[in-house]
Formats: sequence, C-alpha cells, structure tokens
Amino acid sequence: MAGTAGSPGTPSVLRAMNDRAALDLLVAHGPLTRTRIGELTGLSKPTTSQILGRLEAAGLVRTTGSQTGRPGPNALLYEVRPDSAHVAALSADPTGITAVVADITGAERGRCRIEADAVAEDVRHRTAQLVAEATGGALRQAGLGPDDLTATVIGTPGAIDPRTGRLRYAPHLPGWHSRALRTELAEVLGTPVSIENDVNLAAIAEQYQGAAQDHDDFVLAYVDEGVGAAIVLGGTLLRGATGGAGEIGYMPLPGAPLARGGADVIAREDAGGGFQSLVAASAVRRLAGTEDLAEALADATVLDEVARRLATGLAAVVAVVDPELVVLSGQVAQAGGEALRARVEEELTGLALPRPLLRISDLEGDPILTGALRTALTQARDTVFDTSNA
Repeated sequence: MAGTAGSPGTPSVLRAMNDRAALDLLVAHGPLTRTRIGELTGLSKPTTSQILGRLEAAGLVRTTGSQTGRPGPNALLYEVRPDSAHVAALSADPTGITAVVADITGAERGRCRIEADAVAEDVRHRTAQLVAEATGGALRQAGLGPDDLTATVIGTPGAIDPRTGRLRYAPHLPGWHSRALRTELAEVLGTPVSIENDVNLAAIAEQYQGAAQDHDDFVLAYVDEGVGAAIVLGGTLLRGATGGAGEIGYMPLPGAPLARGGADVIAREDAGGGFQSLVAASAVRRLAGTEDLAEALADATVLDEVARRLATGLAAVVAVVDPELVVLSGQVAQAGGEALRARVEEELTGLALPRPLLRISDLEGDPILTGALRTALTQARDTVFDTSNA
C-alpha cells in the first residue's frame, strides 16, 4: 500500500539513505565537518544537522575536536565511532591460521597466529577450536570478547559447494571438509561466519586498493604453492555452480598430467596434475633445482620457461572470459616481478585472442586477509549502519 512505513520514497527510507550516505563518507574520508558533509551529499545544513544528531544519538558518530585555521568559529569534526562494531578476518592455509580483529573503521586492533602442527590434526571439532583460538587471541589483544564481533569472514583454499556446504578443491586442509563446519564455527565464535575462497578475497583486495581499482572486468591469477584465479565480470565475482569457478590449478594443459579425482578430489592428499603442476612454486623450484624462488627466477632460462607456461594457461582463460585486465599475484608472481610480467606479455603477443592489460600485484601484506577484512567490514556496516528501523 502506498505510504506505508518503510516503503521506497517514504521519509523513513529517505532518512536511512541519508544516514548511510553520511556514514559512508565518514568511513571513506575520516573526520568531516557538518558543512563538508553537506557539500559532499548535496543536503542542506538543517538536514545534515538532523542526520548528525540522529547518528550521535544512535551511538554511530561522535565529535572529535574541531577544524582550525579558517576564518570564523571553529567547526566541529565528526567521525564514525570506532567501537560501534568489530569484525574478525581469518586466513587458513596449510601452515596455520591467522586472525585479525578490526573496528568498524577498518583499524586493526588485534592479531593472532596458530601454527601448522595443530592445524594438520584432522580431529572432529578441532578445526572449529583452532579458529576460535586464533580469533580469541586477536580479541584478547584488542581487549574485546566474542560478543563484540558483528561479522567474521574466513578465507581458505578451495571453495564451499553451495549445494552441500562442503569445502571442495582443498585436499591439503584436513578437518575443513565437514558439512557442519560453518555451523560449528558460528557456534564457537558466537557470530555469523562466512567462508570464502582465498583467491576471491585477494581479488576483493585488488579492487579495494590494488591493481584492479579501476576495473570491473578482470582476472586475478594467484600463482603460489597452489594456483587459482578469481574472475570478476561486471564488478561481480563469478562463483560457478559448485563454487569452483577459477580453480584453474586443475585445468588440463599440454605437458601436464590430468588432475583426476572428480568429486572425491577433496579427500585426496594430492590432486596432482593440471596447470598447477607446471607453474606452482614447487614446480618452479623443481625446474630450477633450487628452493629459493627468487634465485630460480633470476635464471633467464627458467624465467622464459615459466613465462611460456603461464602464458599458455592464461591464454585459455582469456579466450573464455575476455577480461580487460589480468593481475598476477602470489609468490611466483612476486619473485618474478616485472621481468616475468614482460615475458608473459610477450608470449601472449600475436595470439588470435583479446589482449588484456597485464599487471603484477603491488599490494603490501597478506591480500587474503585484506580481502577478508574488507568483506567482513561490508557485512558489518550493512548491519550496523542500517537505521531504517531506528
């Protein structure tokens, strides 16, 4: 019925939209004056004052000093209250679990790492306990408890099959394949939990502050101990029917044995074969006869061969997806650097295929944790910044 509370265009919805616009500006820009918020939103001074009054009363913003150095009275500065919500971001890998806790502004408050010897134990409920231990360590460092978390996002190799809730394409993570794992994690952490593919999270980090900031159609090729891709089309991650879109490590290529196992690949210790067997970090080390990746890729012959192999796999992806950009990330890409990028580009030149831009990721720190944190913050802000029912 037209005019009912909460309908599009009604005062309550417009107020909530204005509130969210102001909060997003404060997150993006940091402390702002009332006048500046009005300028950026196009809203009048009285309306902006009403917004800030509501948000202060709701405990979402606070004043933080005043702006000086201009003619006239000093103007109060407003900021999002950092303690209005907190999130946890975790990255699970074969060598351990890292947890980071941040406030709603994205500022890190605590960090904890649980090492691999414990993670490797495939004991019922042990994975949930380890995740809780890592998260608890980060929370204690931040002076917080589990009840302070609004959202938790965990990045893992492989992908959750939306039909079964089971982790696939990650045989090297024992203990992570239970259908009830997400429920167990939510119970021990006391907050809703999202489990996301690690390379997808790295792509989100690239969109947020990396090489893909200005692109809505790109592929992130993550070449590390494992090999995977994130495919972003129209600004949206492509996931696939089983969550396995982008698992290019298993892609059949000339010169590589086939990766076999089908639906049971999650139960095998070594899926083997495919693109991964040609370009993963271990393959590069074997090719060069050294354990040092930087040393391996300093050899021009090795560099040329790795570039040829990478270009062959990327050409298959480009032929299907036609991205405007390919970002190379992971240990192999970082060790090879610009020399590897230039050789891959040269190998792609002249092929009867689209020619995407090719870049090396320049993100600092762990892109998987960065992406997990961005995702958790988005979830928390969608919840906490929604004033439509206030």
